[in-house]
Amino acid sequence: MIFITLLLMLLLILVAAEIFCNALEHLGERLKISEGVVGSLFAAVGTALPETMVPILAIFAGTENTELNHEIGVGAILGAPLMLSTLTLFLLLAATVKKRGLNGHFTPEKTGLTRDLNFFLLAFSLAAVALFVPHELNSVRIAIGFGLVLTYFVYILLTLRASAQLVQDGHATEAHGVMLLSRLGLPENYPVILAQLGIGLALLVLGAKGFIHGIEEAAPLIGISALLLSLLIIPIATELPEKVNSVLWIRKHKDTLAFGNITGAMVFQGTLLPAIGIMLTPWGPRLDVVFGVMVTLAAALWIRFMLRRGQLRVWHMAVNGVLYAGYIAVVLSFN
Repeated sequence: MIFITLLLMLLLILVAAEIFCNALEHLGERLKISEGVVGSLFAAVGTALPETMVPILAIFAGTENTELNHEIGVGAILGAPLMLSTLTLFLLLAATVKKRGLNGHFTPEKTGLTRDLNFFLLAFSLAAVALFVPHELNSVRIAIGFGLVLTYFVYILLTLRASAQLVQDGHATEAHGVMLLSRLGLPENYPVILAQLGIGLALLVLGAKGFIHGIEEAAPLIGISALLLSLLIIPIATELPEKVNSVLWIRKHKDTLAFGNITGAMVFQGTLLPAIGIMLTPWGPRLDVVFGVMVTLAAALWIRFMLRRGQLRVWHMAVNGVLYAGYIAVVLSFN
């Protein structure tokens, strides 16, 4: 029964992603903002709510087992950027290789993508350093946590500042298709757009809450720790919004939205969520945790290096897929 419940939560997230993505495109078009802002901020933060809610709810309102709550929280915090930087980027290859070929190009707006990757690498490196800061040095851990929060607000300011010029350069957001609620006869205005966004977000949060209790029951049945299950399973479910939205956008040749949705979420989850983990959980250097952080940074560095060379080809995402497969093989051998 528990696995049927988990499947239903997956389907719920899929439906919520389509509802949210559709409304977001229309909101961005009406606000006359760039695809970079819509992808890296609005879509990234909105669709990151499930994986944001899982660790927060686990830490503050999870089960009666505090140790289990912390394991779920840490696993969800670190598993989200791991999944985005590896498997999610690989799915962009799977979605485009038939039409573009392995040597085909991705054409996201480069300045925004570079900014996203730079901020993520900086923030997640700080989060990695915090793993090795003793708990006795609580003031240092708190300082790193607040530094991560500040980093994200600086990122928001720089991203918003770049929007106007990007719109002038032809990167304005354009909605694809009719808004879903408008198909029911409702007008396409701000209240209806916001209502559809609210419906999508509510469904995402509902799915996240169901997964916390599902993981608690599934871990002993499968025979692996709650932390490892959180690293592997929770991100697959909670990252589905980013996966689905980005696949939909990449197939429509909206590469800036597709990549921004992923890398913007990586910045969000590489700053605010680790800040919570550092200050509220036993944020320590367990072997499976450290290895996951190393794989995440390697995957992000690979894309940043390719982007610096001036182009992103479809086959480049295969490296990210190999990194994810290697991570799975290694951590399962640890267990």
